[in-house]
Amino acid sequence: MLASLRPYLSTAFLALLIFYFGFHAFTGDAGLLQSDKRDATLIAKTQELKRLAAQRHDLEVRAQLLRDESLSADLLEERARSLLGFADPRDYVIRVK
Repeated sequence: MLASLRPYLSTAFLALLIFYFGFHAFTGDAGLLQSDKRDATLIAKTQELKRLAAQRHDLEVRAQLLRDESLSADLLEERARSLLGFADPRDYVIRVK
């Protein structure tokens, strides 16, 4: 019986191998059916990138204002009060976490 099926074993093995890779091409982590999740992740990461780029730009501007060439007195006073924990008696202090 096995001798009569021997010529077809390689064909059956190749067919199973093609089925296996085809199945995972559709349903795997990077498969064709997962494109909606990839698109949603891409949109979320793009929005996060925009938010982080805006935050970085703000930090770069604030750092530029603290350099010796272009020192901003208001920003320097704000940072000193924040770090030292002091406040002017005329200031209203609102603590936030």
